[in-house]
Amino acid sequence: MDTRGIEQMIGELRSTAQTAANKPAQGAQATGGVDFAEVLQGALRDVSAAQQEARGMAQEFSTGDPNVNLQDVMVNLQKASLSFQQMVQVRNKLVTAYQDIMNMPV
Repeated sequence: MDTRGIEQMIGELRSTAQTAANKPAQGAQATGGVDFAEVLQGALRDVSAAQQEARGMAQEFSTGDPNVNLQDVMVNLQKASLSFQQMVQVRNKLVTAYQDIMNMPV
């Protein structure tokens, strides 16, 4: 079994964790806060890019490209699916928080 794709994904996760631990967000304001809209837009762009990459790789595999193997296609499709599910859960939490705030007595 070829584990290069899994090792690559683990490396990317470690790199992202290291970056997040050492560097403040790009949208940091002068007060030290983070611009929520920029973070959310960045996350949406990342999810969209993951989906497009997985879709493109699946299409290349289905056309018979010898440079694309099934394991990489499946890993990328699962990564895209998980990132989309995560964004759906974030959206659900935001909607719930909004509804809770709107139902608060003034």
